[in-house]
Amino acid sequence: MATARKKPKPIDEADIKKKPARKKAVKTAADGTVEVKVKAKRKPRAKKEPEIIRLKIFWGVFNHQLKRVALFDFNQKKAADKRAEELSHGEKPPHFVQKVKEKIEEVAVKE
Repeated sequence: MATARKKPKPIDEADIKKKPARKKAVKTAADGTVEVKVKAKRKPRAKKEPEIIRLKIFWGVFNHQLKRVALFDFNQKKAADKRAEELSHGEKPPHFVQKVKEKIEEVAVKE
């Protein structure tokens, strides 16, 4: 058995609740005078500009404990592979090459 849905009643302007006024602190003195204090409106926070971070990619040679052993520029991948192969010879655990991103510190130029 389906139940009939009720139609929503039309919205009247009187039904819409307005934003309440700011709270007031009221003090009454013994002689009948009234002091009214209104809380100040808060200032909006200033928006911070997003910080621009520049990164540079290098080739890093790592050991089995994930410690970086050597660092090469991005255009020197062959040298990085060669170094990892040299370090892996013998009874030592294998070394591998992986990309490393590092933050570039920019120096402001004073004019």
